[in-house]
Amino acid sequence: MAEVYGLIFDVDGLIADTEPLNAKVTIRVLKDMFGVQGVSRRDFDAGIGRGAEAYVKAGAKAHGLEVTDEQAKTAAELRERYLIEALRQEPLPAFPGVLRLIQAALNHPDFRLAIATSASRELSQAILEATRVPYDQMAYVSGSEVRKKKPDPELFLTAARRMNLAPARCVVFEDAPSGVQAAQAAGTRCIAVTNTVSAENLSTAHLVCDSLERIDLATIRSLLDRN
Repeated sequence: MAEVYGLIFDVDGLIADTEPLNAKVTIRVLKDMFGVQGVSRRDFDAGIGRGAEAYVKAGAKAHGLEVTDEQAKTAAELRERYLIEALRQEPLPAFPGVLRLIQAALNHPDFRLAIATSASRELSQAILEATRVPYDQMAYVSGSEVRKKKPDPELFLTAARRMNLAPARCVVFEDAPSGVQAAQAAGTRCIAVTNTVSAENLSTAHLVCDSLERIDLATIRSLLDRN
């Protein structure tokens, strides 16, 4: 019987270059809700990959503002509304190599695929539709369906379960340190792409590359078949 391999894809910063747009709308939220001025994209670094509320808190904290959990929740809801509005107005192409790799795996009987993202179902679906990812042919786990966000492994464990695969038979594709940590905690392999942070910050992944153009099915097989 042929071995089966699972591919689990993050969305923000991995499938699409959403970080500039994430920062843009969150800067607007911090100004509208709290009057915070002078926020830059780098102020959100500590919140990348950890969910919308952590992202908002990171930007606020960089300017000396500690927001409550309730305030962060409200801000995250406003941020999502702004993001979905922006996605309907601005083009959002997939990163190079993403669609090619997904289609190659979908066309091969030995591979199963999943989306696993901390973003809500509504927001992540808007991103996937904007980038033309065939998510309807993949297992799909969003932040709306789990209790804990990265670096907790719940997202990836749920994705593996929905593909009917052991985590050790899956490789997670990530762009953020918290995602790499979550993949390790889940017991999956991890391929990290330097779309968002430097290779040094992703060094604990099993493989680090600068583009998914460099990854093919043979690379994934090799990574998962190692003892």
